[in-house]
Amino acid sequence: MNGLLNVVRLLGAMVTEAIWRTGFGARFFILLLRHSGQSLTRVHLTIRELYFSGVLSLLIIVVSGLFVGMVLAMQGYETLQRYGSGDALGVLVALSLTRELGPVVAGLLFASRAGLAVTAEIGLMKTTEQLDAMDMMAVNPIARVVAPRFWGGVISMPLLAALFSAMGVFGGWLIGVVLIGVDEGAFWSQMQAAVDFRFDIMNGVVKSVVFGAAVSLIAVFEGYDCTPTAEGLSRAITRTVVTSALAILALDFVLTSLMFRGQS
Repeated sequence: MNGLLNVVRLLGAMVTEAIWRTGFGARFFILLLRHSGQSLTRVHLTIRELYFSGVLSLLIIVVSGLFVGMVLAMQGYETLQRYGSGDALGVLVALSLTRELGPVVAGLLFASRAGLAVTAEIGLMKTTEQLDAMDMMAVNPIARVVAPRFWGGVISMPLLAALFSAMGVFGGWLIGVVLIGVDEGAFWSQMQAAVDFRFDIMNGVVKSVVFGAAVSLIAVFEGYDCTPTAEGLSRAITRTVVTSALAILALDFVLTSLMFRGQS
């Protein structure tokens, strides 16, 4: 009997905490949007966060995109060749990257590099009471610290996803045309004919913007809400990575279902 009561008590505490965090997160997001005007007027703050979240993530994005495109070309050519469609390799690589792999993989890499760093930075500022000091000096920490990091992630994520897809196509060209020997004219011409700007390119851009907003919001929220201890900061960083990955995959399913339904 006592064991059952403990289980019920534990489940109740978990549900209560989940509801509380959801409400606090919604209120935090509203405050973030309300104070975004102040941060966007200070352009140097947003530009610095663009450099931190975007430029410093270029290496992992470029290298990962290149190798993903190369592996995709290797695997795809072997499958297409069985049906006599080896020249359609460019279509396979381009559609796979622009529709799906580009935004998703770039979002996961962005969360593991920039999102983790943002959570650690804001969490450390809370642990060392820098956010409380700003509040004491009548400086809003959400407008000064949180909002620039949020918008820096939202703006940089689509650019990183586009670069990831471009490098993936280049990697597919290296393997397909240079190494395997697929006709270069067929590779590019079929890709150009099959990839639609509205349904393929723009859908990928929409996904990357949504992923960037989700990852940035999770990162700044976990840092701002973390317990001001070393253990609390460690848990916040872990939650950022796990929650961001799950959010990206769940949002990808929702957006893909809506986009395909719109095309049909």
